[in-house]
Parts: sequence; structure tokens; C-alpha cells
Amino acid sequence: MQLTRAADYAVRVAIHLAARPAGTRVKLDAMAEAADVPLHFLSKVLQALTRARLIVAHRGTNGGFSLAVPAEQLTVLHVVEAVEGPMRLNTCLSPNGCSRQGWCPAHMVWVEAQAALTQVLKNASIAKLASAGGQPRQDEVIYPWN
Repeated sequence: MQLTRAADYAVRVAIHLAARPAGTRVKLDAMAEAADVPLHFLSKVLQALTRARLIVAHRGTNGGFSLAVPAEQLTVLHVVEAVEGPMRLNTCLSPNGCSRQGWCPAHMVWVEAQAALTQVLKNASIAKLASAGGQPRQDEVIYPWN
């Protein structure tokens, strides 16, 4: 399983916006460069984030994009689901489930894995990721949401 590029780009954009002072508007081309996202793809990502009301698009000369919610309240799960829709590791975890759900030996594994993934993404605050700043050393892994 792998998240789409759109989800990865959306998280990059959210982190970039959260790292700016509150109320700052970032222009499309500046955001594409800073988040290392192709400009043509960025528009689609921003549309999804705007539809989910996570960011605001400001028009005009002083336009640009800004967060619609405080970065402290925004999680990686919010951002990923804005682009991807609800997280589902397997179709049997969808609201309609599947006919094997009651007796499938693997079902509880999918339920546990889904819960673990959801919890990690829910605990990953965009504000904390933005404040983490620089890159970790090669031998170091940083989890700023812990």
C-alpha cells in the first residue's frame, strides 16, 4: 500500500503553510517551489484542500493561499483524507463491508492495522511537523508528533 503523490504533496503544502506566520498568504508559484511540487499538479491538490475547507484561496493582487484552520488543529489524517477520501486498508473495512467479514480469519488484522495507521496520522500535527524545521541526520529519525 502506498499513498498517492497527491496526498504526499498535500501534506507538504500544509506543512509549508503552517510554517509561515499566521495570516500569511503564499502565492501558487512560491508554494510549488518551496514544497517541491510540480505547478500543474499543485492546482489539483489545492482544490481538494480548499473543498475540504483546510485552506483558503485568496484572489487578487494580494492573493494566495493560507490555512483555514489553526495548524495546531490540523493533522496529517485531515490532509490525507481531504485528498484521498476516508482511509481504508481493505475494502472489507468500508461501511458496506464484505460478505466474509463475520468469519474471515484476516479481518481482525485489517481492523487493527487500520486503527494503528489512523491513530499515527491523527497524532501527527501539521503544526509540530512545521516547527520541526530542518532535516534529520542520516542516522536519526525524528517523530515530532510524539
